[in-house]
Amino acid sequence: MTRMVKGGLIQLSNPLNDADASVREIADAMFDKHLPYIDKAGKAGVQILGLQEVFNGPYFCPGQDKKWYALAEAVPGPTIEKLIPYARKYEMAMVIPVYEREMAGVYYNTAAVIDADGTYLGKYRKNHIPQTSGFWEKFYFKPGNLGYPVFQTRYGKVGVYICYDRHFPEGARQLGLNGAEIVFNPSATVAGLSQHLWKIEQPAHAVANSYFMAASNRVGTEPPWNVGKFYGTSYFVDPRGEFLATGSEDDDELVVADMDLDLIEEVRQTWQFYRDRRPDSYADIAKSTP
Repeated sequence: MTRMVKGGLIQLSNPLNDADASVREIADAMFDKHLPYIDKAGKAGVQILGLQEVFNGPYFCPGQDKKWYALAEAVPGPTIEKLIPYARKYEMAMVIPVYEREMAGVYYNTAAVIDADGTYLGKYRKNHIPQTSGFWEKFYFKPGNLGYPVFQTRYGKVGVYICYDRHFPEGARQLGLNGAEIVFNPSATVAGLSQHLWKIEQPAHAVANSYFMAASNRVGTEPPWNVGKFYGTSYFVDPRGEFLATGSEDDDELVVADMDLDLIEEVRQTWQFYRDRRPDSYADIAKSTP
């Protein structure tokens, strides 16, 4: 009997690009916009649903403004609590990326994972934090300190990587070694150099580690920063690097794909990457460099 899992990704634009709106008003508008898409996913039979990076807000990192600290909250906290009933209603596990407040002045870019019965399974904190023009993330986020956890959901073992993490194959490999069958990568990425890499890096992780990847990206532009166009094209890719479903570049959308988790075993029996690894020869990779 095959282990078929229906996955879903939601890509949305910010509905309240208003400089006079409060952080809370923007967060509420973004949250409310997601609800009909979450319902749509549940009614479509999606079993594991992934939301985009910091799903209930804009991508505020092109600027450095302390007001956005007000978006941060405990994880688990109020946003997770509001979504637990949807998980229970549709028996749908969820990957929920939010801005996390650990304590005053300590914030993380985080994704919570809840199971199909609403149980909070844990969280991943983004490990690799960029600090470059248009992406001033170190102003907002501390580097993750939880490693690369994998969460056993009702439907399969789920790992999480967040946006800029995808440029680092080391963590992607660690997720595979930790047992991930599907890795969700919620992102906020704009047209330019990264758009070429978008359809290369994550399929490469899927192939190198023989697991499924689910990559989500928001759409539209977000004043006042106007850092560029978020180009959507959220997608699922299988352990052979084949695209299963891809969203549009412009539209608010639910992207759905069926994943046969038995394919992982089949591919790994063909490509024996885990057998043929040489960790004894990799020590220098972990050494600090100037």
